[in-house]
Amino acid sequence: MLISGRPLMMNSAMDEMNLLHHPPAHHLVMRDIGEEIDLEIGPGEDDPSFTSTPLVVSQEPTSSEEPEEQKALLLVSHTPSEDQDLTKLQQMKRKKKVVKKWREEWAETYKWAYVDMNEGTMRIFCSVCREYGRKHRRNPYGNEGSRNMQMSALEEHNNSLLHKEALRLQMASKDKSLPIVDRPIYIKSLMSKTAGSIVEAVFRRDPHDVEFIQSVQEVVHSLEPVLVKNSQYVHILERLLEPERMIVFRVPWVDDKGEPHVNRGFRVQFSQALGPCRGGLRFHPRMNLSIAKFLGFEQTLKNALSPYKLGGAGGGSDFDPKGKSDNEIMRFCQSFMDELYRYLGPDQDLPAEDMGVGPREMGYLFGQYRRLAGGHFQGNFIGPKIFWSGSSLRTEATGYGLVFFARLLLAEMNKELKGLRCAVSGSGKIAMHVIEKLLSCGAIPITVSDTKGYLLDEDGFDYVKFSVLRDIKAQQRSLRDYLKSYTRARYFEDAKPWNERCDIAFPCASQNEIEQTDALGLVNSGCRILIEGSNMPCRPQAIDILRKGKVLIAPAKSAGAGGVAVGELELNHEYNLMHWSAEDFESKLQEMIKQTYEKSIKEANSYGFPKDSPEALVHGGNISAFLNLAQAMSDQGCV
Repeated sequence: MLISGRPLMMNSAMDEMNLLHHPPAHHLVMRDIGEEIDLEIGPGEDDPSFTSTPLVVSQEPTSSEEPEEQKALLLVSHTPSEDQDLTKLQQMKRKKKVVKKWREEWAETYKWAYVDMNEGTMRIFCSVCREYGRKHRRNPYGNEGSRNMQMSALEEHNNSLLHKEALRLQMASKDKSLPIVDRPIYIKSLMSKTAGSIVEAVFRRDPHDVEFIQSVQEVVHSLEPVLVKNSQYVHILERLLEPERMIVFRVPWVDDKGEPHVNRGFRVQFSQALGPCRGGLRFHPRMNLSIAKFLGFEQTLKNALSPYKLGGAGGGSDFDPKGKSDNEIMRFCQSFMDELYRYLGPDQDLPAEDMGVGPREMGYLFGQYRRLAGGHFQGNFIGPKIFWSGSSLRTEATGYGLVFFARLLLAEMNKELKGLRCAVSGSGKIAMHVIEKLLSCGAIPITVSDTKGYLLDEDGFDYVKFSVLRDIKAQQRSLRDYLKSYTRARYFEDAKPWNERCDIAFPCASQNEIEQTDALGLVNSGCRILIEGSNMPCRPQAIDILRKGKVLIAPAKSAGAGGVAVGELELNHEYNLMHWSAEDFESKLQEMIKQTYEKSIKEANSYGFPKDSPEALVHGGNISAFLNLAQAMSDQGCV
């Protein structure tokens, strides 16, 4: 059984992974710049001269008689001597408290170290090679002490696993786009032993799939009452949590200078129990197999909530289309499709757009697919405003659907959207369509964001301002350029919009964009409804804070169902969406959203989650989607 706040009891193989459940309890605590801390350091395994004195964090001040160069954070070691005085001196120095004034250039360094138990003793471990000892005692990236200390610290790494990593991580402190090495896993306590064992099994099998495990935990938490009431679903859920197939492949391509490159491609066809797979392709430098699995799992549940028989998939590549020419993107897409086309087809899997993949990329992908598949139009890919895609309504449907879902929730509270301040993150297709529909409903959107910060217009965007924003994004310019036209607006570097006063939040950027501090900011800023535009935008700790703050969360599985439904209608030749009027389109979309909402609330009430609970929509959506999948998997046998 999983217990919150304590290490997960596993075998020694699992213990070696050092995956931490509560990051704040294990990572070195980050202090304010300039604040003094005292740290008493224990021994290293590779130096027998040290005893097993444990690591202790203290708040007592250091003697002012210490030399200035010893006020850096380092681990002091001395060779033993037969002389008793030297022995006593050694013990004194071993326990001497060392003071470091944190400087901005080193503050990031200690995020790559963590503290954990080893044979009953607290140790400082290196996040790169997962070892501790003398060679990890000093800051390998440079100390604030003397030049000799800095050189010594680096020389100790010259022939170690950390030497090359030290250089790379130095660059990472300057380039925040690079991934952080150690990603702890936050495991929440579960009431049911059965549910706990299911999560533990996933954790054992895929311990490094952080995003996937996070997504599984949320769903299993919702399904606890279902598993207690119907034990037959336990084995079905265990099968569902393993993808039907995972395709990982290399993508070689040549840039405009003639230099070769290689990226990694992914496609996870998670489930076809309800029908052929549908799901997005994401091109982003941080894309990996864990994210592909998480996206496929979320899409499977989202599709299961729709009125259509659809399976779920996710995928993409760690290729970054930003800064690439059209020819470079075309060559990459063609190479990507050279491998993936074998697994696609109208009755098997059709990809859609996601982050980093728009009409241009989808056009190149489909062109190569058509050529490799024999020149025949075997169904359509899903994408807007391309001659082969049918309609341009899918991305509008996702963004508009989020606003319609918010309006539906407000109607249940006898309130309306008009005049409410709305904070929106992201500035991609979904975020822009959210702002567009908010304006038509009389709401006041006040923010958009990109990877470098967020733009705030306290007066709110109007149609003229929105036109300026749309032109900026179409020309791939920075949101800062908005300030040239509207000087009263402000742009905040390296920040998120969740501290701004708002009534409703629409996170539409990426997964895990809302941290604990962001959740506190939302609660304090007066936010009462959060509509998820991106998949899994909140970390588990943030969700806990939002629920305690009585913020109603509308999950992306339910709120984003409009895009799934309209995307499927685009592929159905019986529906000619091009001839739908705007009124017909919005009327159909609102009806789909209402059906999804009612199904979620009905299942939530059936399993003990009242309608007015902040958790009702999340749990109800997960339960409704799972029951649809479970019925199909049960009917089809052990699949």
